[in-house]
Amino acid sequence: MTAMTTIPAHDVYARCIGASRRVRWDLEQDVIRGRSFDRAHKYLPDGLSLAAGFAGLSEDERRLVSQIQGRTYANLFGLAERFINAKVLELSRDHWFGDQVALEALVRFSDEELKHQALFRRIEALVGESMPAGYRFDFDPDAIAAVVLGKSTWAVLALTLHIELFTQSHYVQSIADSEISPLFKDVFLYHWKEESQHAILDELEWKRCDAGLAPGQRDRAVDDFIDLVGAVDDILRSQAAADADYFAANAGSAVDPARAQTLREGFLKAYRWQFILSGARHAHFGKVLSGLITDQQRARIQAALAPLS
Repeated sequence: MTAMTTIPAHDVYARCIGASRRVRWDLEQDVIRGRSFDRAHKYLPDGLSLAAGFAGLSEDERRLVSQIQGRTYANLFGLAERFINAKVLELSRDHWFGDQVALEALVRFSDEELKHQALFRRIEALVGESMPAGYRFDFDPDAIAAVVLGKSTWAVLALTLHIELFTQSHYVQSIADSEISPLFKDVFLYHWKEESQHAILDELEWKRCDAGLAPGQRDRAVDDFIDLVGAVDDILRSQAAADADYFAANAGSAVDPARAQTLREGFLKAYRWQFILSGARHAHFGKVLSGLITDQQRARIQAALAPLS
C-alpha cells in the first residue's frame, strides 16, 4: 500500500483504516503461540547482522552474533516506538474537530504502536530466558522520547518515516526468506503488516506539517533531523560496545584487545546499516525528502551521513 499524490488525503486515511482492520493481530494468539526461542537458530539474518563479515569467527560464533544483534534489534524498535506513539497522539489533536477519518487512522496507529511496544517487551523477556546473563540495554525509553520530542515535529516525522520504511525493507529483503528462528521471523512478519500503513500515515502527516512551515523554520527542522540522526548514532555506538563485550564474555574463547576493538567496529557497522543507512538510502524516503528540501539542505544531510558510511 503506497501513498499516491493523486488520491485525496481523506481517502488515503480511509484506506489505512481498512488495512488496519484487515491485518489486525493478537500478540499471544497470532505471534507467540506458546513458543520460545531456540538457540540452535540465528535470530537475525546475515543480510542485517553482517555476521559473515566478522573476520575469524566460527559458525557458532556467527550465530551468537546474530542472536545478540537480534535481541538489540528488537529492543531498539521498542525504544523508537515510545516516541513515535507520543508524536502520533500529539498529531491526532489536529484532527479532533476536523476529519474524523484521519483521527481514526491515527488512533489506530497509536493503538498498534502500544501493542508493538508490548510485543518487544515480551520478546526481550523470552530472549532473556534463552541467553546467558549479562546482556545490557541501558536506555530509558521515556528519557529518549523526551529528547526526540524536544525537536521539531518535521524532524521527528522525518525520522519516523525513515524508521518505518526500513522496517518494511528489512522484512521483505532479508527476514522473510531467511533461515532464522521461526518465532523471530513471525515477530517481524506481524510487525511489518501494521508498519506498512504506518509509513503511509507518517508521509501524510509529514507533508501536512511541511506545508505550514516558512523556509527558515524548515531550515531549522533540517538541522533538528541531523541532530536526531546523530543522537541515534550515539545510542548505536554505546550499544555496539556493550554487545561486543557481551559477545566476548560468552564466546567461549579469549578475546584480546585488538579483536575486541574489531568486534565493536563490526557491531557498530551492522547497527548503522540497520538503523541509519538502510533508511537513508531507501528510495521512497529519498524521494519524499527531496520533494521537501532544497539542494543545499540535502547536501547538509548527506555531509552528516557521510562519516557513518
